[in-house]
Amino acid sequence: MNNKLDTIFTEIKARHDALLGAKAFHDQKAWRIKDEEQDLMRSRFAVDRDRILYSGAYRRYHGKTQVFSFTNLIDEEMTNRNLHIAYVSQISRTIGKYLGLNTELIEAIALGHDLGHCPFGHDGEKALSESCIEAGIGHFHHNIESLHIVDHISSRGEGLNLTFQVRDGIISHDGEVHNTQLKPKEDKSEADIQAYIAAKKLGNKVSWMPATLEGCVVRIADTIAYIGQDIEDAIRYNILRREELPKEQVAYLGNRNSQIIDTLVRSVIANSLDQDFIAFDEETSNQLLELKKFNYRRIYTDENVKESNAIIYRTMRIMFEKYLEDIKVKNMDSKIFKHFLNHKNEEYLKSFCPAEQVRDYIATMTDRYYNEEVKAYMLPWRG
Repeated sequence: MNNKLDTIFTEIKARHDALLGAKAFHDQKAWRIKDEEQDLMRSRFAVDRDRILYSGAYRRYHGKTQVFSFTNLIDEEMTNRNLHIAYVSQISRTIGKYLGLNTELIEAIALGHDLGHCPFGHDGEKALSESCIEAGIGHFHHNIESLHIVDHISSRGEGLNLTFQVRDGIISHDGEVHNTQLKPKEDKSEADIQAYIAAKKLGNKVSWMPATLEGCVVRIADTIAYIGQDIEDAIRYNILRREELPKEQVAYLGNRNSQIIDTLVRSVIANSLDQDFIAFDEETSNQLLELKKFNYRRIYTDENVKESNAIIYRTMRIMFEKYLEDIKVKNMDSKIFKHFLNHKNEEYLKSFCPAEQVRDYIATMTDRYYNEEVKAYMLPWRG
């Protein structure tokens, strides 16, 4: 039976590989920092995808904010991080399929790209970054923390030993930066990744592209996935009405998420097929940029959103300092020990200082968990 299965797996994998387009990254070229025996049934990228999918960090996606902090606690139809990941995966695999790229590599990157998001999305990220800077460990960036999770936090601190190509795709996504064209930097090395991390922690701006076309697809799909969905959530949250959307962008891109996605995906496929880059056409890119600016003015800086942010900023510094003190005095009753440090191996505990451990603990929290920790500390129950 085993010989028969080996034959089946080998033939199917070869057939799948042969169907890839000329620009696709092939599984046989993938490599890991730690060598390991090849799985006969699954490609290297399928193994990576499954390791991410079954990780604790992936399961916590469901409890993390996408844009609107605290709303998921009262309205579970508001987009959370888990839904965003599903949308990015679906959109990027659709693009990858029509471009003849490696959809298993695409899916692995898409599923892992936001693992490092802390509670309350980008607002929580900014608040946590301030505490990290004050603690002397540099700026916090969720893409860097995503790589840190798969390298040093998952599996009790052993990491997931993902391929370089998936790890690079995870750290190389950046939906905030607007690019008309994404051209991979194929000759990147592990040293390049570490240099990028060091520069970003210092607060430097770095020009940075994924190493594969598949990584570029996920990066562009990240923007496609959130731009229209944020509008739909804002309308649901009653901070925006559909008729207030900018008329020029509505006429070109559409006024509903499904229409916006369709327009953007078609542009990427039409302009990227058989190219050594992933791109929108110029007009679509310009219209998308204007819609991003509209979202920033009307959604991300809305008074209701800023009011939630104030709560996050006030409590983040308090909780960061509390956990630092708990480590200093070895308060073994603290959740940072019970739920985090006691479940990490010696290598993790020795490799990262207390401030980095606090950063990692907070970054793993869901919104609800963070809220409960704040309440337990600031409103302690007295029996």
